[in-house]
Amino acid sequence: MKKLIYLFIFLFSLITTNTNANDNIMILKLTYGEVEIELYPDKAPNHVKRFKDLADSGKYDGVVFHRVIDGFMAQTGDVKFGNSNNPEFNLSLAGTGGSDLPNLKAEFTDIAHNRGVLSAARSADPDSANSQFFICFESAPHLDRQYSAFGKVVKGMELIDKLKKGEPNSGSVSDPDKIISLRSK
Repeated sequence: MKKLIYLFIFLFSLITTNTNANDNIMILKLTYGEVEIELYPDKAPNHVKRFKDLADSGKYDGVVFHRVIDGFMAQTGDVKFGNSNNPEFNLSLAGTGGSDLPNLKAEFTDIAHNRGVLSAARSADPDSANSQFFICFESAPHLDRQYSAFGKVVKGMELIDKLKKGEPNSGSVSDPDKIISLRSK
């Protein structure tokens, strides 16, 4: 009987550990395939919560990658003006909007802005992040502790590399790729 109890506890811990691990994995579907993103709630809990809430409610579905700078980053997440499925979609305004939720206070972390890192886009005000985010193509140490990094692409970065690049200076993309869907695993 004692062995049976230990076996039950062991199996239960395996199941709950695996479930908890999947709680922080997101699947980003692009026309090129699926990208797996790991989130870091221990580093930036408010940014992770906002990202998951918007994603799991479908707010990112159809949102374009409005700013993509080769060798630097790909930016998306404007759920107001950048969502190609919404009547308010306006590519010339994409990047200026956010969600109906209040802005987030900065959560600067020790996560380096290396290849694949997911970070919150914002204006000059460090506490202005809302729904927009970017994924780094290469290391960008000048962003470290200046932007709230909260996750990383762990599978499918080669698909992010395929995103249409924008103008060399502004990164503005005239015919942008979009998020097909973004959900928790």
